[in-house]
Amino acid sequence: MLDYPIKFKPIIKEKIWGGKKLREVLNKDSEGENLGESWEISGVPEAVSVVENGPLQGFSLNRVIVDYKDEFLGEKIYKEFGADFPLLIKFIDAKTELSVQLHPNDELARQRHNSFGKTEMWYIMQADEGAEINIGFKETISKADYIKQLEEGKITDVLNFEKVKKGDSFFINTGKVHAIGAGVLLAEIQQTSDITYRIYDWDRKDAEGNSRELHTALAIDAIDFEKKDDYRLDYDSVENQSSNIAKCRYFTTNFLPVKGKVKKDYSKTDSFVIYMCVSGTAQVEVNGNSEPIAQGQTILIPAINKSVNITSKNAELLEVFIN
Repeated sequence: MLDYPIKFKPIIKEKIWGGKKLREVLNKDSEGENLGESWEISGVPEAVSVVENGPLQGFSLNRVIVDYKDEFLGEKIYKEFGADFPLLIKFIDAKTELSVQLHPNDELARQRHNSFGKTEMWYIMQADEGAEINIGFKETISKADYIKQLEEGKITDVLNFEKVKKGDSFFINTGKVHAIGAGVLLAEIQQTSDITYRIYDWDRKDAEGNSRELHTALAIDAIDFEKKDDYRLDYDSVENQSSNIAKCRYFTTNFLPVKGKVKKDYSKTDSFVIYMCVSGTAQVEVNGNSEPIAQGQTILIPAINKSVNITSKNAELLEVFIN
C-alpha cells in the first residue's frame, strides 16, 4: 500500500493579500479571486490533507499515519511525533504584502497554544520586478524603542527589507519579524503550526472595512530584537545532485536539479521524503510505480521506500526530509 509516490489534494486558502498565480502559474484548481496559499501536505487539525492517488486514495494523512506508523514516517520520527505529521508544506502567492509577523518558539507555543513552534524556510519561485521581503530588523533594537516605533506607526522604518529573485532562499527562525512582499511566489517548508503573531498589517481593511487583529501583547515576549544575519541561504546547483539549502532539527531541504535520470538511495535515511517541484516536470518512480510531478506539485515518498528514480528533461525539485 505504501510502495508508490503519494500525492495529496491541495488545500487552497483565500487570503486578503492573495492573487492569481497559484491558479495561473501553478495550475491550482480554484476559481477564487485571492488565492494566497496552497497547503500541499498538512496535518493541521482543521485542514488535514487527503490522499489524491493510488491505493490510499481518499485516506486522510492522519489515517495513513495511524495505519502505517513508522513505515510511513520513519522510526525515529514516529517515536517523537506519534500521529502528528511534523511538517506543513505550502506554496504561497503574495499579490500584496503579508502582515509583518513572527512565530513563537516551541516552548511558548506549547504553553500558550498547545502547539509546535514555527521555524520555516522560503524558496523564491518567481518574483515580480522590484519585489522584496521583510526579514528581521535593520539594527538591534530595544524593546522600548520597538514599542515606541509601533505606537507611532513607524515600525517599517526599522525593518530590514531585501530584494528577491527566483532561486533565493531564506531561513526564518522563531522570533524573527518577517513579511513576504508583493509580487512574490514561493515554496515554504515549516513546522506543523498555524500560530502567527501579527504586529503590523499596513493599515489595510477587509471588504467590510475591518482591520485584521494584531497580536501586539503576545508578540512582545516572542520577538528577537537582535539584528542577525542568519537568514539568507547559499547553496550549490549541481545537475542531478542534491545540494543542501537548509538543515535544522526540524527539517532538511536540498536543491535537486534533474536532467536525464537520477537514482536516489535513502537506505540511510530514516524519514519520509517530500519532493516539491519548483520548475519543469518529472516522473518519480518507486518499485515500478510512477507518478508525474510538475511545477507547483508535491509528492511524498513513505519512509519504507529506500530507492527512488526521477526522470526529467529539465526539472528543479526541493527534496525535504527529517534527519
